[in-house]
Amino acid sequence: MAPIGEKTQPLVVSDENTADDDEPSLWASILSEVQSSSSVKLPVGKSVLILGDYESGKTTLVAKLQGTEDPKKGCGLEYHHLDVRDDYIDDQTRLSLWTLDGDPHHTGLLHHTLTDQSFAHTLVMIVISMSTPWSMIDSLKKWITILSDHVDCLQIPYDEMQEYKQSLIRQFQEYVEPESESGPGPVTALAPPRRPQNPLHPPATTQGGGSGADLVPLGEYTFTTNLGLPIVVVVTKSDAISTLEKEHDYREEHFDFIQQRVRNFCLNYGAALCYTSVKEEQNCDLLYKYLLHRIYGFSFNVPAYVVDRNAVFIPSGWDSDSKISILNESMTSISVADSYADIIVKPSSRKQVTRDADVVAEDEQVFLARQMVALSKAPNPRQESPIRPVSNQKSTSQRAVGSPGSITVSPKKVSDAAKPGTSQEGVLANFFNSLLSKKTGSPTTPVKADKAAATRDAAAELDRMNRLKKEPMWSSSSQ
Repeated sequence: MAPIGEKTQPLVVSDENTADDDEPSLWASILSEVQSSSSVKLPVGKSVLILGDYESGKTTLVAKLQGTEDPKKGCGLEYHHLDVRDDYIDDQTRLSLWTLDGDPHHTGLLHHTLTDQSFAHTLVMIVISMSTPWSMIDSLKKWITILSDHVDCLQIPYDEMQEYKQSLIRQFQEYVEPESESGPGPVTALAPPRRPQNPLHPPATTQGGGSGADLVPLGEYTFTTNLGLPIVVVVTKSDAISTLEKEHDYREEHFDFIQQRVRNFCLNYGAALCYTSVKEEQNCDLLYKYLLHRIYGFSFNVPAYVVDRNAVFIPSGWDSDSKISILNESMTSISVADSYADIIVKPSSRKQVTRDADVVAEDEQVFLARQMVALSKAPNPRQESPIRPVSNQKSTSQRAVGSPGSITVSPKKVSDAAKPGTSQEGVLANFFNSLLSKKTGSPTTPVKADKAAATRDAAAELDRMNRLKKEPMWSSSSQ
């Protein structure tokens, strides 16, 4: 009988009624368990809206969260997704990632992703880059203003919006820091229980298990602006800190000053803060786990971490004015009240643009007047211009005889030929005399030929020409 009793003992109900009542209670327990199991299914329709400037690292960060090595960059409003799986209940869903273009002119596309219906299921991520720390605060202010203007245009009932805002304040006040660990390392396995309600906007009766009297009051600068949306500020390219130290002489107090201003901004909007580096694979997995924790309620046991300046992680609800003021101790030459633009100055570009010198043309009249003065100073107007080289002032008649096409003619013969009354025979004689006196290939002035030989040759040539005249050549040519 003992074995039989052991089998039936788990079926005994608390009120110890008759055996007829055991069977309905068992079915009621099974039905309740099925309903409870169905209520913890992963919800659908959750989304993350990603805002940030150009070159802030949005596309690379999304690719890292997806686990891909090939970032796909688009324009306008990009859509990506993350496959989320819960191994405990063997369920999976899809988390939408909407990335808005860095150009503020595309802000009109926000109405496609952040609507009245999707407002309660959207988390906003604002991305800034450590590679350009001088623009981080301006970028945060710009995008939070764009987001605020869009939220004001939504047609959400006032009571519903107030409930969204109050849920964020409760989540901030009810934050409980998990057990301390060495740092933001890998997140442990997901714990089975999850909140069945919307973790982005938890109701007032469940989270933390405490009453409103037990909640820590907000600080003076905490949640000064509440948009009703959970926000996570992501500082990408944290590996650029070493570059800033080497190239721009940044010191430890500069990075503390930057962190203080960013944390103050996050505190004003109740936002979380996470430094990441895709290049160094820093905090990317941590950011992924935190997003699943805030959106789907997955277990998360990583505390805040502010020791390593490259891997700062501050979940929403942990920070306060007193914790931020600790950074003031390390700033000796920088005051907290200093302007951010005065301390974190944008460096001037080191690339010097080489520009050709402008050539100014001299006025035409000035040039002519200067040439006139130079010509007037010349001693002989018939001489060559003083600006012409002296080597070019030689007459062409002084060319070497051996040069091609040069013919040396005796000056005396030329002058005689120019006299009036000179016969044709004399001209021919002078011409042939010049040919006979030519010495082919001699680079110097030709030697004077023998006058007697030249005369005899000329006379013989003249006799031959006279004989030709006496022949009846004209009659033959006419025939």
